[in-house]
Amino acid sequence: MADAFFSFFILLPLLLLPLLYFLVRPRPIKIPITNRHVFITGGSSGIGLALAHRAAADGARVSIMARSLQKLEEAKNSVKNSTGVEVAIFAADVRDYDAVKKAVDEAGPIDVLLLNHGVFYALELEKMELSDVKFTIDVNLMGCLNMIKAALPQMKNRKDTLPASIAFVSSQAGQVGIYGYVAYSASKFGLRGLAEALQQEVIGDNIHVSLIFPPDTDTPGLVEENKRKPELTKIIAASSGFMKADEVAQKAFDGIRRGSFIISCNLEGIALSLATSGLSPQRSFLMAFVEVIAAGIMRIAALCFQWNWYGSIEKWHKQRKLFLAKLKAFSNYKDPHGNCRTKVANFKLGYRINFEHDYLSVHLKALDAL
Repeated sequence: MADAFFSFFILLPLLLLPLLYFLVRPRPIKIPITNRHVFITGGSSGIGLALAHRAAADGARVSIMARSLQKLEEAKNSVKNSTGVEVAIFAADVRDYDAVKKAVDEAGPIDVLLLNHGVFYALELEKMELSDVKFTIDVNLMGCLNMIKAALPQMKNRKDTLPASIAFVSSQAGQVGIYGYVAYSASKFGLRGLAEALQQEVIGDNIHVSLIFPPDTDTPGLVEENKRKPELTKIIAASSGFMKADEVAQKAFDGIRRGSFIISCNLEGIALSLATSGLSPQRSFLMAFVEVIAAGIMRIAALCFQWNWYGSIEKWHKQRKLFLAKLKAFSNYKDPHGNCRTKVANFKLGYRINFEHDYLSVHLKALDAL
């Protein structure tokens, strides 16, 4: 009996391989970059600029688009100095369809459309202005729809028969919701539905869709984000790892060349993609095999992550409540000499607004010492 079970577990994976090879759709593809027109939105800084450098170094004709003409000029010079390639620049706001359409028409037929633009507010929904929520959705999601609608007619009618690509630079916050990322995650999760549906619409035109999921990336934008990011967001997001922009750009183009629908950029990203593969297309029957075999294990790993995240959230809220209770108790204490009240007043002035995770335990000890 034991031998029969052992044989079954050996034979099952071997039987899965030919089955998955038959089932996997779309089929594997190779998308060339050299001598193709690569159009990058949000190309003036960060990941977008790194993508422009990578595309130019690989022999592509590169166009970049962003809102700031000054930053575009700086990006153009940066690429020219490092690669010798002249980059075309277009100043336009992705929320403005007419401006986007004009830029796309001037740039000419696109072979690889890289939708990298995006804005980010790390803040609890209750504290966000509705205008900021709308701005996030309009730029991150509607901006992509505007770009695709403007570029698609020319991409479908391109003269060469080589495969083309539409690639979205999403985020690991587009695979799993994270505290403080309500609006941002909503906009990035929307890209996944857009990409899955779009792939079915354009596969007949030999256009292949990719979703790139980088972790926190060393960019000027991240520096500004971290200044305002809630402490709980920092704690949870730290589990996704950290990369440099040029590393993300290299991983992105490696995946685009393979026509991969899901492009993960680091080990944590691969694990997250395995855990959230769902009904997404998979070109590689070997990766499909890994997804099938690892499904149960990755669900356990996902539950472990959730246990850790919700544990951090629970601990933070408990410490915050204790901090507020102790602060209130000291504030209500009446000292005839005024010493304690003076200390409490100074304490409140310096610390009351700091309800962040790393500070709470320190503040509680400070209160106890008063």
